Amino acid sequence: MYQNLILFDGVCNFCNSAVQMVIEIDRRKIFKFASIQSELGQQLYHQHGLDPIDIQTLMFVDGDRVLTKSDAVLEVLARLDGGWQLLAGFRAMPQPLRDWAYGEFARQRFVLFGRRDTCMVPTPELQERFIC
Repeated sequence: MYQNLILFDGVCNFCNSAVQMVIEIDRRKIFKFASIQSELGQQLYHQHGLDPIDIQTLMFVDGDRVLTKSDAVLEVLARLDGGWQLLAGFRAMPQPLRDWAYGEFARQRFVLFGRRDTCMVPTPELQERFIC
């Protein structure tokens, strides 16, 4: 099973920027990445009842534990070094409220940040962090 795997929308500019930020902050290199558009991403997304065509959430996989929406974001923040763990305190907010805000942002992300025609191709230095 996969440990600390972040599945992200590979054509979303915001999502790609967020992945780049996590890579920079993750000095211990605990996170692995795959785009939802990849074969693995499609398989895991579908396996957990999500529509791999209508991508509305990132997914965080850690062993048998699979998180989506705000839970996924907050878990990633909790595992990052530095002050990022403080943001995980948003777990105190009711999950329906957090997920509503997440969903509203997800629906507007292309309008706000744009999209690309193809998924990000990792540099050779980052290739070991990506599962494709």
